[in-house]
Amino acid sequence: MDEEVHRLHGRYGVDYPEHTYFEREQPVIDAVRQRFVKELSAGNDVVLDHGLWRRSERDAWRQAAREAGGCPLVVYLPADRNELLRRLAERNQREDANALTVTPEALDDFFARFDVPAEDEEVIVYTGSVDSLLTTLTTDRQS
Repeated sequence: MDEEVHRLHGRYGVDYPEHTYFEREQPVIDAVRQRFVKELSAGNDVVLDHGLWRRSERDAWRQAAREAGGCPLVVYLPADRNELLRRLAERNQREDANALTVTPEALDDFFARFDVPAEDEEVIVYTGSVDSLLTTLTTDRQS
């Protein structure tokens, strides 16, 4: 989503005020959802790269996938606060579409709003092994 917002509106906090990000992001999410449904309805595989912080968001995308004939799989990439702060220190120095500046205070706000996937969500947890993830994805897809 960030890449498309960047393409349409420029750099977060530079080309537009930070507080307007979500109003700029929503039409992008809507367009991606339409494309997501169209591709799944056509029988294509789709990878959605989107945060889906809230369970309600994950549930809504899963439902959209099922209604379009897809079989949704969510991959959860857990990371603790210290690791995220380390990554953000690097990312905050960049100027590309994925470099929205995130302060430690904003990260704390994000953590407070994040719903850790529950056991009943059928989530694949990434443990650091790409091979293991690919095996799990392949196995789940074939079943």
